[in-house]
Amino acid sequence: MAVASEPKQKMRIKIKSYDHKVIDSSCKLIIETAQRYGAEIVGPIPLPTEIKKYTVNRSTFIHKSSREQFEMRIHKRLIDILNPQVKTIEALTNLVLPAGTEIEVKMNA
Repeated sequence: MAVASEPKQKMRIKIKSYDHKVIDSSCKLIIETAQRYGAEIVGPIPLPTEIKKYTVNRSTFIHKSSREQFEMRIHKRLIDILNPQVKTIEALTNLVLPAGTEIEVKMNA
């Protein structure tokens, strides 16, 4: 007979950025804030880097075979906070992060 444990609440934070240094500093800031309030943390887990490639003609009319290629790299990280307290959630919502980071927060029961 299995013992039913109480359901754990989980806060999942997904961070995206074009610059890997900015995303690492943001992760460090989030982890330090969560640890200050005694939360259990899993991560940061690096997710696969999304690469978007664009090919553009160098000239508009004559040199069709001459092209330039550009790429954008989107770095992603995942942080799970297990059993977050109200103070932890409040501290994370008031956190000021560097420009250029996109944050998505989900709460799971």
